[in-house]
Amino acid sequence: MRAKLDIAIAGCGVAGLSAAAMLARDGHRVVMFDKLAAPEPIGSGIILQPVGLAALDAVGVGDAMRALGAPIKRLFGKVSRSGRTVLDVRYAALGADAASGLAVHRGALFQLLYDAAKDAGAEIVPSREVLAQENGAFVFVDGARSARFDLLIDALGMRSPLCGKVSEPLAFGALWANLDWCEGFAPDTLEQRYEAARMMAGVLPIGRLPGGTKTQAAFFWSLKGADHAAWRAAPIEAWKEDVLRLWPDTAPLLAQIDAHDDLVFARYLHRTLSAPVARGLAHIGDSWHCASPQLGQGANMALLDALALVRAIEARNDLADALALYARMRRWHIRLYQLASFLFTPAYQSDSAAIAWLRDWIVAPLARVPPAPAVLAALVAGRLAARWARSSD
Repeated sequence: MRAKLDIAIAGCGVAGLSAAAMLARDGHRVVMFDKLAAPEPIGSGIILQPVGLAALDAVGVGDAMRALGAPIKRLFGKVSRSGRTVLDVRYAALGADAASGLAVHRGALFQLLYDAAKDAGAEIVPSREVLAQENGAFVFVDGARSARFDLLIDALGMRSPLCGKVSEPLAFGALWANLDWCEGFAPDTLEQRYEAARMMAGVLPIGRLPGGTKTQAAFFWSLKGADHAAWRAAPIEAWKEDVLRLWPDTAPLLAQIDAHDDLVFARYLHRTLSAPVARGLAHIGDSWHCASPQLGQGANMALLDALALVRAIEARNDLADALALYARMRRWHIRLYQLASFLFTPAYQSDSAAIAWLRDWIVAPLARVPPAPAVLAALVAGRLAARWARSSD
Protein backbone atom coordinates (compact mmCIF):
# COMPACT_ATOMS: atom_id res chain seq x y z
CA MET A 1 0.00 0.00 0.00
CA ARG A 2 1.32 3.44 -0.92
CA ALA A 3 2.61 5.52 1.99
CA LYS A 4 0.67 8.73 2.60
CA LEU A 5 2.47 11.94 1.69
CA ASP A 6 2.74 15.42 3.15
CA ILE A 7 1.88 17.67 0.19
CA ALA A 8 1.91 21.46 -0.15
CA ILE A 9 0.15 23.23 -3.01
CA ALA A 10 0.80 26.85 -4.01
CA GLY A 11 -2.25 28.51 -5.56
CA CYS A 12 -6.00 28.09 -5.10
CA GLY A 13 -7.04 27.95 -8.74
CA VAL A 14 -8.67 25.20 -10.76
CA ALA A 15 -5.53 23.06 -10.90
CA GLY A 16 -4.58 23.43 -7.25
CA LEU A 17 -8.05 22.93 -5.79
CA SER A 18 -8.88 19.89 -7.90
CA ALA A 19 -5.55 18.27 -7.01
CA ALA A 20 -6.06 19.10 -3.34
CA ALA A 21 -9.56 17.58 -3.29
CA MET A 22 -8.45 14.28 -4.84
CA LEU A 23 -5.18 13.95 -2.93
CA ALA A 24 -6.77 14.73 0.44
CA ARG A 25 -9.58 12.29 -0.30
CA ASP A 26 -6.91 9.62 -0.95
CA GLY A 27 -5.59 10.16 2.57
CA HIS A 28 -2.61 12.42 1.93
CA ARG A 29 -2.04 15.45 4.16
CA VAL A 30 -2.58 18.50 1.95
CA VAL A 31 -1.85 22.13 2.79
CA MET A 32 -2.66 24.89 0.28
CA PHE A 33 -1.12 28.36 0.32
CA ASP A 34 -2.74 31.33 -1.43
CA LYS A 35 -1.65 34.96 -1.52
CA LEU A 36 -5.19 36.35 -1.09
CA ALA A 37 -6.74 36.88 2.32
CA ALA A 38 -9.85 35.14 0.98
CA PRO A 39 -9.13 32.97 -2.07
CA GLU A 40 -11.41 33.82 -4.98
CA PRO A 41 -11.65 33.15 -8.73
CA ILE A 42 -10.10 35.45 -11.30
CA GLY A 43 -11.72 35.62 -14.73
CA SER A 44 -15.08 35.10 -16.35
CA GLY A 45 -16.80 32.31 -18.21
CA ILE A 46 -15.10 29.15 -19.46
CA ILE A 47 -16.14 26.09 -21.44
CA LEU A 48 -15.55 22.75 -19.79
CA GLN A 49 -15.03 20.12 -22.46
CA PRO A 50 -16.10 16.46 -22.11
CA VAL A 51 -12.61 15.48 -20.91
CA GLY A 52 -12.66 18.25 -18.32
CA LEU A 53 -16.08 17.18 -17.11
CA ALA A 54 -14.80 13.61 -16.76
CA ALA A 55 -12.03 14.97 -14.54
CA LEU A 56 -14.63 16.86 -12.47
CA ASP A 57 -16.51 13.59 -12.07
CA ALA A 58 -13.32 12.13 -10.58
CA VAL A 59 -13.17 15.07 -8.16
CA GLY A 60 -16.80 14.39 -7.28
CA VAL A 61 -18.42 17.65 -8.43
CA GLY A 62 -19.30 16.86 -12.05
CA ASP A 63 -23.05 16.54 -11.54
CA ALA A 64 -23.20 19.70 -9.41
CA MET A 65 -21.35 21.58 -12.16
CA ARG A 66 -23.70 20.29 -14.85
CA ALA A 67 -26.67 21.54 -12.81
CA LEU A 68 -25.24 25.07 -12.82
CA GLY A 69 -23.69 25.37 -16.29
CA ALA A 70 -25.06 25.90 -19.79
CA PRO A 71 -24.63 23.04 -22.31
CA ILE A 72 -22.76 24.22 -25.40
CA LYS A 73 -23.40 22.44 -28.70
CA ARG A 74 -21.79 24.86 -31.13
CA LEU A 75 -19.00 27.42 -31.52
CA PHE A 76 -20.00 29.93 -34.17
CA GLY A 77 -18.39 33.08 -35.54
CA LYS A 78 -18.75 35.30 -38.57
CA VAL A 79 -17.23 38.42 -40.08
CA SER A 80 -19.51 41.30 -39.19
CA ARG A 81 -19.43 43.27 -42.44
CA SER A 82 -19.72 40.41 -44.92
CA GLY A 83 -21.69 38.00 -42.77
CA ARG A 84 -19.31 35.26 -43.86
CA THR A 85 -19.14 32.32 -41.43
CA VAL A 86 -15.53 31.58 -40.50
CA LEU A 87 -16.03 29.46 -37.38
CA ASP A 88 -18.61 26.70 -37.07
CA VAL A 89 -17.72 23.81 -34.78
CA ARG A 90 -20.51 21.44 -33.78
CA TYR A 91 -20.05 18.66 -31.23
CA ALA A 92 -22.64 16.66 -33.18
CA ALA A 93 -19.97 16.13 -35.85
CA LEU A 94 -18.59 13.46 -33.50
CA GLY A 95 -21.91 11.60 -33.57
CA ALA A 96 -25.51 12.17 -32.60
CA ASP A 97 -24.82 11.03 -29.02
CA ALA A 98 -21.51 12.84 -28.63
CA ALA A 99 -20.99 14.74 -25.38
CA SER A 100 -21.08 18.52 -25.66
CA GLY A 101 -19.27 21.25 -23.79
CA LEU A 102 -20.53 22.97 -20.67
CA ALA A 103 -20.07 26.73 -20.25
CA VAL A 104 -19.77 27.77 -16.62
CA HIS A 105 -19.22 30.82 -14.49
CA ARG A 106 -15.65 30.63 -13.21
CA GLY A 107 -16.98 31.56 -9.77
CA ALA A 108 -19.24 28.51 -9.78
CA LEU A 109 -16.38 26.18 -10.70
CA PHE A 110 -14.17 27.75 -8.04
CA GLN A 111 -16.79 27.37 -5.31
CA LEU A 112 -17.45 23.71 -6.06
CA LEU A 113 -13.74 22.86 -6.12
CA TYR A 114 -13.01 24.96 -3.01
CA ASP A 115 -15.77 23.20 -1.07
CA ALA A 116 -14.59 19.79 -2.34
CA ALA A 117 -11.02 20.47 -1.18
CA LYS A 118 -12.18 21.63 2.25
CA ASP A 119 -14.61 18.74 2.65
CA ALA A 120 -11.84 16.26 1.74
CA GLY A 121 -9.70 17.64 4.56
CA ALA A 122 -7.26 19.96 2.76
CA GLU A 123 -5.99 22.82 4.88
CA ILE A 124 -6.13 26.20 3.12
CA VAL A 125 -3.77 28.89 4.42
CA PRO A 126 -4.56 32.42 3.10
CA SER A 127 -2.34 35.51 2.89
CA ARG A 128 0.77 33.48 2.06
CA GLU A 129 2.40 34.53 -1.21
CA VAL A 130 4.91 31.96 -2.44
CA LEU A 131 8.13 33.35 -3.88
CA ALA A 132 10.33 30.27 -4.24
CA GLN A 133 10.86 26.68 -3.17
CA GLU A 134 13.90 25.20 -1.49
CA ASN A 135 14.66 21.81 0.06
CA GLY A 136 11.04 20.69 0.12
CA ALA A 137 9.66 23.94 1.55
CA PHE A 138 7.98 27.02 0.11
CA VAL A 139 9.64 30.38 0.71
CA PHE A 140 7.21 33.29 1.11
CA VAL A 141 7.65 36.93 0.07
CA ASP A 142 8.11 38.00 3.71
CA GLY A 143 11.08 35.66 4.03
CA ALA A 144 9.26 33.04 6.10
CA ARG A 145 9.36 29.37 5.13
CA SER A 146 6.81 26.62 5.29
CA ALA A 147 7.45 23.29 6.92
CA ARG A 148 9.13 20.67 4.74
CA PHE A 149 6.88 18.48 2.60
CA ASP A 150 7.34 15.30 0.60
CA LEU A 151 5.87 16.98 -2.48
CA LEU A 152 5.45 20.60 -3.55
CA ILE A 153 2.88 21.36 -6.26
CA ASP A 154 3.12 24.61 -8.22
CA ALA A 155 -0.39 25.70 -9.24
CA LEU A 156 0.37 29.43 -9.27
CA GLY A 157 -0.51 29.93 -12.93
CA MET A 158 1.22 31.47 -15.89
CA ARG A 159 3.20 34.01 -13.86
CA SER A 160 4.41 31.55 -11.25
CA PRO A 161 7.73 32.64 -9.71
CA LEU A 162 8.65 28.96 -9.49
CA CYS A 163 8.95 28.78 -13.29
CA GLY A 164 11.90 31.13 -13.67
CA LYS A 165 11.78 34.19 -15.90
CA VAL A 166 8.25 35.07 -17.05
CA SER A 167 7.94 35.49 -20.82
CA GLU A 168 6.37 38.52 -22.47
CA PRO A 169 2.56 38.40 -22.75
CA LEU A 170 0.85 37.98 -26.10
CA ALA A 171 0.03 41.22 -27.89
CA PHE A 172 -3.73 40.73 -27.59
CA GLY A 173 -5.67 40.21 -24.40
CA ALA A 174 -9.39 40.54 -23.73
CA LEU A 175 -11.88 42.55 -21.72
CA TRP A 176 -14.36 40.36 -19.83
CA ALA A 177 -17.65 40.99 -18.04
CA ASN A 178 -20.23 38.71 -16.43
CA LEU A 179 -23.67 40.03 -17.31
CA ASP A 180 -27.31 39.01 -17.05
CA TRP A 181 -28.40 36.82 -19.95
CA CYS A 182 -30.36 38.54 -22.72
CA GLU A 183 -32.72 36.97 -25.22
CA GLY A 184 -31.61 37.13 -28.85
CA PHE A 185 -28.49 34.99 -28.44
CA ALA A 186 -28.38 31.23 -28.89
CA PRO A 187 -28.49 29.65 -25.39
CA ASP A 188 -26.33 26.67 -26.45
CA THR A 189 -23.71 28.49 -28.55
CA LEU A 190 -20.51 30.47 -28.12
CA GLU A 191 -21.06 33.31 -30.61
CA GLN A 192 -18.35 35.62 -31.95
CA ARG A 193 -18.12 38.50 -34.43
CA TYR A 194 -14.94 39.67 -36.17
CA GLU A 195 -13.46 42.49 -38.15
CA ALA A 196 -10.48 40.86 -39.86
CA ALA A 197 -8.43 39.40 -36.98
CA ARG A 198 -7.86 42.69 -35.15
CA MET A 199 -11.31 43.03 -33.61
CA MET A 200 -13.43 40.37 -31.94
CA ALA A 201 -16.45 40.26 -29.64
CA GLY A 202 -17.99 37.18 -28.07
CA VAL A 203 -21.00 36.12 -26.04
CA LEU A 204 -21.04 32.90 -24.02
CA PRO A 205 -23.95 31.63 -21.88
CA ILE A 206 -22.47 30.54 -18.53
CA GLY A 207 -25.41 29.37 -16.43
CA ARG A 208 -25.61 30.55 -12.84
CA LEU A 209 -23.71 30.70 -9.57
CA PRO A 210 -24.39 28.30 -6.68
CA GLY A 211 -27.49 29.54 -4.89
CA GLY A 212 -28.21 32.00 -7.70
CA THR A 213 -31.33 32.23 -9.82
CA LYS A 214 -30.20 34.50 -12.66
CA THR A 215 -28.75 32.99 -15.80
CA GLN A 216 -25.65 34.87 -16.91
CA ALA A 217 -23.55 35.50 -19.98
CA ALA A 218 -19.86 36.21 -20.37
CA PHE A 219 -19.12 39.04 -22.78
CA PHE A 220 -15.59 39.52 -24.10
CA TRP A 221 -13.82 41.98 -26.36
CA SER A 222 -10.36 41.53 -27.87
CA LEU A 223 -7.93 44.31 -26.97
CA LYS A 224 -4.22 44.85 -27.34
CA GLY A 225 -2.30 45.16 -24.13
CA ALA A 226 -0.59 48.26 -25.53
CA ASP A 227 -4.03 49.86 -26.03
CA HIS A 228 -5.43 49.14 -22.59
CA ALA A 229 -4.37 52.45 -21.00
CA ALA A 230 -5.86 54.43 -23.90
CA TRP A 231 -9.07 52.43 -23.61
CA ARG A 232 -9.35 53.35 -19.93
CA ALA A 233 -8.64 57.01 -20.66
CA ALA A 234 -11.37 57.28 -23.30
CA PRO A 235 -15.08 57.59 -22.45
CA ILE A 236 -16.77 54.20 -22.01
CA GLU A 237 -19.44 55.28 -24.48
CA ALA A 238 -16.85 55.62 -27.23
CA TRP A 239 -15.90 51.98 -26.74
CA LYS A 240 -19.55 50.93 -26.72
CA GLU A 241 -19.99 52.61 -30.09
CA ASP A 242 -17.13 50.49 -31.48
CA VAL A 243 -18.75 47.34 -30.16
CA LEU A 244 -22.16 48.25 -31.57
CA ARG A 245 -20.68 48.93 -35.00
CA LEU A 246 -19.24 45.43 -34.96
CA TRP A 247 -22.25 43.71 -33.41
CA PRO A 248 -25.46 45.75 -32.95
CA ASP A 249 -27.25 42.88 -31.16
CA THR A 250 -25.03 43.36 -28.11
CA ALA A 251 -26.87 46.58 -27.15
CA PRO A 252 -28.81 45.01 -24.20
CA LEU A 253 -25.59 43.55 -22.83
CA LEU A 254 -23.69 46.80 -23.15
CA ALA A 255 -26.51 48.59 -21.33
CA GLN A 256 -25.42 46.70 -18.20
CA ILE A 257 -21.90 48.15 -18.39
CA ASP A 258 -21.63 51.61 -16.85
CA ALA A 259 -17.90 52.09 -16.34
CA HIS A 260 -14.49 50.73 -17.25
CA ASP A 261 -14.28 48.94 -13.91
CA ASP A 262 -17.25 46.76 -14.90
CA LEU A 263 -14.83 44.91 -17.18
CA VAL A 264 -11.68 42.97 -16.30
CA PHE A 265 -8.71 42.98 -18.67
CA ALA A 266 -6.93 39.64 -19.02
CA ARG A 267 -3.45 39.17 -20.50
CA TYR A 268 -2.22 35.87 -21.90
CA LEU A 269 1.10 34.10 -22.32
CA HIS A 270 2.21 31.25 -24.54
CA ARG A 271 4.80 29.13 -22.73
CA THR A 272 5.55 25.46 -22.03
CA LEU A 273 8.07 24.38 -19.41
CA SER A 274 10.53 21.83 -20.77
CA ALA A 275 10.79 20.17 -17.33
CA PRO A 276 7.40 20.06 -15.52
CA VAL A 277 8.78 17.99 -12.63
CA ALA A 278 11.88 18.04 -10.47
CA ARG A 279 12.87 16.34 -7.24
CA GLY A 280 9.84 16.71 -4.97
CA LEU A 281 8.20 19.33 -7.24
CA ALA A 282 5.44 19.19 -9.85
CA HIS A 283 4.03 22.01 -11.99
CA ILE A 284 0.38 21.73 -12.99
CA GLY A 285 -1.98 23.84 -15.08
CA ASP A 286 -0.80 27.19 -16.40
CA SER A 287 2.44 27.01 -14.45
CA TRP A 288 3.45 24.13 -16.79
CA HIS A 289 1.74 25.26 -20.00
CA CYS A 290 -0.21 28.40 -20.82
CA ALA A 291 -1.66 29.75 -24.06
CA SER A 292 -4.26 32.11 -25.46
CA PRO A 293 -7.91 31.17 -24.78
CA GLN A 294 -8.75 30.61 -28.46
CA LEU A 295 -9.22 26.85 -28.06
CA GLY A 296 -10.81 27.22 -24.63
CA GLN A 297 -8.65 24.51 -23.09
CA GLY A 298 -7.03 26.19 -20.08
CA ALA A 299 -9.29 24.93 -17.28
CA ASN A 300 -9.67 21.54 -18.95
CA MET A 301 -5.91 21.06 -19.20
CA ALA A 302 -5.54 22.06 -15.55
CA LEU A 303 -8.13 19.48 -14.50
CA LEU A 304 -6.45 16.80 -16.58
CA ASP A 305 -3.06 17.63 -15.08
CA ALA A 306 -4.45 17.30 -11.57
CA LEU A 307 -6.11 13.97 -12.37
CA ALA A 308 -2.99 12.60 -14.06
CA LEU A 309 -0.82 13.59 -11.08
CA VAL A 310 -3.19 11.90 -8.64
CA ARG A 311 -3.33 8.72 -10.72
CA ALA A 312 0.45 8.65 -11.13
CA ILE A 313 0.89 8.89 -7.35
CA GLU A 314 -1.63 6.07 -6.93
CA ALA A 315 0.25 3.92 -9.47
CA ARG A 316 3.81 4.30 -8.16
CA ASN A 317 5.19 3.70 -4.68
CA ASP A 318 8.29 5.77 -5.40
CA LEU A 319 7.55 9.50 -5.66
CA ALA A 320 10.23 10.16 -8.29
CA ASP A 321 8.75 7.39 -10.46
CA ALA A 322 5.28 8.84 -9.95
CA LEU A 323 6.36 12.32 -11.07
CA ALA A 324 8.10 10.91 -14.12
CA LEU A 325 4.95 8.97 -15.01
CA TYR A 326 2.82 12.10 -14.57
CA ALA A 327 5.00 14.00 -17.04
CA ARG A 328 4.79 11.17 -19.57
CA MET A 329 1.02 10.85 -19.22
CA ARG A 330 0.44 14.48 -20.12
CA ARG A 331 3.32 15.22 -22.51
CA TRP A 332 1.75 14.52 -25.92
CA HIS A 333 -1.66 15.96 -25.13
CA ILE A 334 -0.06 19.19 -23.98
CA ARG A 335 2.30 19.40 -26.95
CA LEU A 336 -0.55 18.96 -29.41
CA TYR A 337 -2.76 21.61 -27.84
CA GLN A 338 0.05 24.10 -27.34
CA LEU A 339 0.88 23.76 -31.03
CA ALA A 340 -2.77 24.07 -32.07
CA SER A 341 -3.21 27.18 -29.93
CA PHE A 342 -0.04 28.71 -31.39
CA LEU A 343 -1.38 28.16 -34.92
CA PHE A 344 -5.00 29.19 -34.28
CA THR A 345 -4.46 32.36 -32.28
CA PRO A 346 -3.23 34.67 -35.09
CA ALA A 347 -6.34 33.82 -37.14
CA TYR A 348 -8.53 35.48 -34.51
CA GLN A 349 -6.24 37.89 -32.67
CA SER A 350 -3.64 39.65 -34.80
CA ASP A 351 -3.09 42.68 -37.01
CA SER A 352 -2.41 40.52 -40.06
CA ALA A 353 -4.81 41.14 -42.94
CA ALA A 354 -3.22 38.27 -44.85
CA ILE A 355 -3.92 35.73 -42.08
CA ALA A 356 -7.51 36.95 -41.80
CA TRP A 357 -7.94 36.56 -45.58
CA LEU A 358 -6.58 33.01 -45.46
CA ARG A 359 -8.94 32.22 -42.57
CA ASP A 360 -11.98 33.57 -44.41
CA TRP A 361 -11.36 32.29 -47.94
CA ILE A 362 -9.20 29.18 -47.61
CA VAL A 363 -9.32 27.67 -44.12
CA ALA A 364 -13.01 28.27 -43.36
CA PRO A 365 -14.29 26.61 -46.57
CA LEU A 366 -11.92 23.66 -46.14
CA ALA A 367 -13.11 23.26 -42.54
CA ARG A 368 -16.56 22.35 -43.86
CA VAL A 369 -15.25 19.45 -45.96
CA PRO A 370 -15.30 16.02 -44.23
CA PRO A 371 -13.51 14.82 -42.18
CA ALA A 372 -12.54 18.35 -41.08
CA PRO A 373 -15.75 19.02 -39.05
CA ALA A 374 -15.20 15.89 -36.95
CA VAL A 375 -11.48 16.63 -36.50
CA LEU A 376 -12.22 20.19 -35.36
CA ALA A 377 -14.93 18.98 -32.98
CA ALA A 378 -12.52 16.40 -31.52
CA LEU A 379 -9.87 19.11 -31.12
CA VAL A 380 -12.26 21.44 -29.30
CA ALA A 381 -13.66 18.60 -27.17
CA GLY A 382 -10.11 17.83 -25.98
CA ARG A 383 -10.17 14.28 -27.28
CA LEU A 384 -7.08 14.31 -29.48
CA ALA A 385 -4.13 12.55 -27.79
CA ALA A 386 -5.89 12.61 -24.42
CA ARG A 387 -3.86 10.08 -22.41
CA TRP A 388 -5.02 11.43 -19.06
CA ALA A 389 -6.98 8.28 -18.23
CA ARG A 390 -3.94 6.01 -18.41
CA SER A 391 -2.14 5.24 -15.18
CA SER A 392 0.62 3.07 -16.63
CA ASP A 393 3.36 3.39 -19.21
